[in-house]
Amino acid sequence: MFDQNSPEIKVALDAVRKASQLVRLVQTKTFASALTKGDKSPVTIADFASQGLVAHLLSQQFPTTALVGEEASDALKAPGAEKLLEQVTEYVGRFVPGTTADSVCYWIDRGAAAPAERFWTIDPIDGTKGFIRGDQYAVALALVENGLVQIGVLGCPNLTEARTSEPGGPGSLVIAVRGQGTWLNTIEGFDPGAWRQIRVSPQAAPAQARLLRSFESGHTNVSQIDEFADQLGVQAEPVRMDSQAKYAVLAAGEGEIILRLLSPKQPDYREKIWDQAAGSLVLEEAGGRITDLDGKPLDFTSGRILVNNRGVLATNGLLHDKALQALAAISA
Repeated sequence: MFDQNSPEIKVALDAVRKASQLVRLVQTKTFASALTKGDKSPVTIADFASQGLVAHLLSQQFPTTALVGEEASDALKAPGAEKLLEQVTEYVGRFVPGTTADSVCYWIDRGAAAPAERFWTIDPIDGTKGFIRGDQYAVALALVENGLVQIGVLGCPNLTEARTSEPGGPGSLVIAVRGQGTWLNTIEGFDPGAWRQIRVSPQAAPAQARLLRSFESGHTNVSQIDEFADQLGVQAEPVRMDSQAKYAVLAAGEGEIILRLLSPKQPDYREKIWDQAAGSLVLEEAGGRITDLDGKPLDFTSGRILVNNRGVLATNGLLHDKALQALAAISA
């Protein structure tokens, strides 16, 4: 069992659970309001509010520890965004009484820090398009020290038992602590005495490998994933799911392989640290393995972007070497 009395663990769990409740609340209000960032991905009220809330809660306990986050408040301060800022402030204020527009922008912008020897990294909503569809998304928080993820927490409000899609269900709160395993609880009705350890699938036969494939295809190569499946001899039906919720599902044994190949439209794309940090430890501590497409470990010392890695391969461990061989074959 992990140390529930650790200050870092306590604040990480509290922050992710509250942020998950906040974004679920926004989702139930079915807000259509969204902005468009430079990379064309939608940014919702929930993205901003989630990052602001998490940043504030972390700063209360660890004011000098850097936070590396996805969002910045510039869009909220732009002309015409007054209503959006008002809504973000209102939602954060439900969890932090006395929140003002200035304070929420300040908290969001704490995420602009550069990675240091010790830092937190937050993806306030990983899988924003899934969130907008009312499907899977995750709040992802990690603590990184000297390039190693020490704590990874995923809040998946629409995922039950880290296995089943259930919008409106109890949700899944997943934590991994280096050397102490991966553990599952619920977001709603959270009970600190109800943690249950989860493990990856024992499936070693490539034909039975279930690929966790995204609905969205912007950062991957769909046709090459098909080639990979053929090369590996996969016959099992894939599991369709967006966001780092896939890592929770893989850690719980409901799939065997996740691939992030490079899209031909974005051959130079590199992963952001907040897209992989929490999920990578959740998988590893459950017995799985994660590397880039060349078999190299993910390098969290290179700044906000994983510039030293190409794509991602995550597996239950037993199938990793065969998956790397299949990747090499289709790239030859």
